[in-house]
Amino acid sequence: MTKIKDIPQLQEWKPSEVEIIKTNSNYLRGTLIEGLEDVITGAISADDTQLIKFHGSYQQTDRDLDDERKQQKLEPLYSFMIRARVPAGVSTSEQWIALDDLSDKYGNSTMKLTTRQAFQLHGIIKRNLRQTMQGINDSLLDSIAACGDVNRNVMSTSNEGLSPVVGELADFAKAISDHLLPKTTAYHEIWLNKQLLTKEQKDEEPIYGKTYLPRKFKIAIAVPPYNDTDVFANDIGLIAIVKDDVLLGYNVAVGGGMGKTYGMEETYPRLADVIGFVSKDKALTVIEEIVKVQRDFGNRENRKLARLKYTIDRIGVDAFVSVLEQRLGFELDASKPYEFKSNGDVLGWKKATNGKWFLSLYVEHGRIKDTESYKLKEGLKKVAELHACDFRLTGNQGLVLGNISEKDKKRVQKVLDEYGIGDGSQFTGLRKHAIACVALNTCTMAFAEAERYLPQLIDKLDDILEKYGLSNDDILIRMTGCPNGCGRPFLGEIGLVGRSLGKYNLYLGAGFSGNRLNTLYKEMVDEKQILDLLEPLFKQYSEERNKDEKFGDFVIRKGIISPAKEISVVK
Repeated sequence: MTKIKDIPQLQEWKPSEVEIIKTNSNYLRGTLIEGLEDVITGAISADDTQLIKFHGSYQQTDRDLDDERKQQKLEPLYSFMIRARVPAGVSTSEQWIALDDLSDKYGNSTMKLTTRQAFQLHGIIKRNLRQTMQGINDSLLDSIAACGDVNRNVMSTSNEGLSPVVGELADFAKAISDHLLPKTTAYHEIWLNKQLLTKEQKDEEPIYGKTYLPRKFKIAIAVPPYNDTDVFANDIGLIAIVKDDVLLGYNVAVGGGMGKTYGMEETYPRLADVIGFVSKDKALTVIEEIVKVQRDFGNRENRKLARLKYTIDRIGVDAFVSVLEQRLGFELDASKPYEFKSNGDVLGWKKATNGKWFLSLYVEHGRIKDTESYKLKEGLKKVAELHACDFRLTGNQGLVLGNISEKDKKRVQKVLDEYGIGDGSQFTGLRKHAIACVALNTCTMAFAEAERYLPQLIDKLDDILEKYGLSNDDILIRMTGCPNGCGRPFLGEIGLVGRSLGKYNLYLGAGFSGNRLNTLYKEMVDEKQILDLLEPLFKQYSEERNKDEKFGDFVIRKGIISPAKEISVVK
């Protein structure tokens, strides 16, 4: 058995710049109050741009205008994104209305449904940050720990029409989120104008400590056969084990993460390892101890190597489990049988065992907005004003209208019909399974387009699919503007990862259920090359596939791409 004292710690290493910022921040306060009051600039200080993430916000610029403003000798057009924390993606109709109103009053009149089941509001200028934060808080949501080196929004399967335990899982997701929230009162002081501490009181972080985690931390829950939260892409993935419609507990997977850095071979996407089973009454204890192991042994010198996946690979899975179990005081049980079949959303109406209806809707890349021809945002607000349902975000940037009674079902459908809002079943299998991150023009990390461009690329790919009779085949395509992995591109059967403007790395061969990463196929390809490369593969797939064979499995079987690591399951 590996002893805790035998694990190499990193205390003798030089802490990174961000670690120093956190240490000196007085529990995430920094100089945020002073920066918000500085009217000379639309920005905040460099140190505070790190700290504001813990409060759920990122400073951004409109990169479309950067060159023009530079020529005019103006500072960049700074604005802020705010991410509202929504455990399991479940929000009320009142909260939907509140966020819709805030997006119009202070933002760019759109809402983004993220791949972590959270809301994002974009385009908020500095002088409106406090009012927006307060508006979110008034709706009984918040943005605490939606970003930063802490546990972020906890995901869970949100459609109760798929399993009778989904409601219980959502409750547990909220319990995890609440348990792992930072305890500092800085958020309430800075954004809500509440002076909570006296001179005699001091902030404490019993789980995180003064410097919080070495890097962001992500947790997701899924109930087989639906892996719609991509559990293996998370630091902790909880696979619900259900027998006779009763939740027994969870298989625990650790060490997933999508991000990598170009030019650094020591960085890579990784799928989580299943390390055992825990009963539901002990699950929260196991989660807390995993977080603490990462707190104590994670890399605090190089942030690019600071995620839990690198900690596990550095010390080894067996050693990690040994240390975890020593801290727990008990051993995990052997993992239980389970099987995932897909990681997309199941669109359309589903009736739950409690008699309530749930409608899963496709939302193109999670962007809630109005255009001249499609009033999606207005229509969904009209649905919310019926107060006949709740609003549940999915891990695929979709939306579930939930808890609809039999008598209200027709009312909801009538409004949707009036606005031409369908469930998305009319689209091709490729479009229904597409995910794109925000990328340009606001993300500071993006090298290339994603959300603004992928719909146009899919238009052209759909023409090819129709040519070979593949329009109705479900194929996972993911596009991101950089390799940080916000849209989980390395789990796409077709993955496109931005390298420069108009250029992408093309990946192929991920598992349809999220149990296998894809593999690099071609580097630095433009649109014409993407189409030219994929068309013969689609043609071959249409002619040579086995019955029910998925595209990712096909390209591996035919030797077109070498298989990456696959998570084995016990069926």
